[in-house]
Amino acid sequence: QVQLVESGGGLVQPGGSLRLSCAASVSIFNIYFMAWYRQAPGKQRELVASITSGDSTNYADSVKGRFTISRDNAKNTVYLQMNSLKPEDTAVYFCNARRIRFGPSYWGQGTQVTVSS
Repeated sequence: QVQLVESGGGLVQPGGSLRLSCAASVSIFNIYFMAWYRQAPGKQRELVASITSGDSTNYADSVKGRFTISRDNAKNTVYLQMNSLKPEDTAVYFCNARRIRFGPSYWGQGTQVTVSS
């Protein structure tokens, strides 16, 4: 069992920044895969960024160069630093984790990010 709790969402103006946090209930040192997804109204959930236990990262083209995913194993937390935010970044952001390569994935409850002037 892995419980994930997201925080850090809110309302921000275009061009602003936010940092999302995802706190895990277990050590993330050996978690194979952690990721941030987002879902806007009327749209499918999409992968935004991911990071592996080896710190290999991947980003959606739409956020590349603006968002950075990182992990702090000592705090059992993964972060998503979001800079140069655009209105199209508005969505509910979800944390996801896969503990082992062929095991189940886990989801947080989501945190709302709204980018508006």
